[in-house]
Amino acid sequence: MAVVKATNSDINLLARLLRAEAEGEGKQGMLMVGNVGINRIRANCSDFRGIRTIPQMIFQPHAFEATIKGYFYQRARESERRLARRVINGERYWPAKFSLWYFKPPGSCPPQWYNQPHAGRYKAHCFYQPTGETCENVYNIF
Repeated sequence: MAVVKATNSDINLLARLLRAEAEGEGKQGMLMVGNVGINRIRANCSDFRGIRTIPQMIFQPHAFEATIKGYFYQRARESERRLARRVINGERYWPAKFSLWYFKPPGSCPPQWYNQPHAGRYKAHCFYQPTGETCENVYNIF
């Protein structure tokens, strides 16, 4: 059962984001990008207050670098649509399980990113989750 509302258009949009942001990280990496996105929709805290839909989450200004590159605008493939449906249905993976941020540093992961603690690394990406004090809701959304 979906944890956020999603039309077929939303699924295609999320699938495109997963591929454009993390295709090099494989299926697991793409699922984690999806986790972060779904967390942003569900958490309603920090920079993500009022974000309630997949398009709002993806096109929030400065949220995802991929949206300014041509690769993002290619048609969604069925393999990525399946991954998008999985995260829409609530599958979550550490270190993205409660994360609202990730990025790919040139070296090791900093202990904090925008004052949020490092949750873990998957391949080239570092994931950051808020504390319960700054975003309790991210821990109560599933």
